[in-house]
Amino acid sequence: MARPRTFEEDAAVEAAMRAFWRAGYEATSTQDLCAATGLGRSSVYNAFAGKHDLFRRALRRYMDQRDAALAELMDGELPVREKVATVLGWAVAPDPDDPDGCLVVNSMIELGPRDAEIAEMLRRDTELRVGIMRAAFEQARTRGELAPDKDPLALARFVTATVSGLRVLARGGADRAALESVARTALGVL
Repeated sequence: MARPRTFEEDAAVEAAMRAFWRAGYEATSTQDLCAATGLGRSSVYNAFAGKHDLFRRALRRYMDQRDAALAELMDGELPVREKVATVLGWAVAPDPDDPDGCLVVNSMIELGPRDAEIAEMLRRDTELRVGIMRAAFEQARTRGELAPDKDPLALARFVTATVSGLRVLARGGADRAALESVARTALGVL
């Protein structure tokens, strides 16, 4: 008879997500995952079918959390400029308990070129985020918050690329002043 699981799967995925976020996929060993999750090697493989499956689930968790926060913000009543300032602020001054950078951006760079399954997850996630922002920019243009000649799709792509760039700069050690200057410049486009 199989033994029942004695761990909280969501907590293990969250802990693995943070381990992958800190070090990347390749640099995170099974032993690192065991240490992060508190699980033994056999439990990791029994519960998650291996490192890649655990990574896929951790990445999905990260994307779902970030996308939900973005959708909630963009669906809110703030003026679009304040919405974009908030999104940029998440990249400029992230939660101090979070690892540097962004798991999505890090994964695009590390795995996107060589892991078709992860690349497809990342592509769909980017489309979703761009779509969420595009809808907010379209609504803002309708309300007169944006000039009629502003392209909502181009703006959504621009903000997405700017946030990704800010995350890369932060991971590379850029200071807060440098990140704020990029965010201010991006806001000037609206």
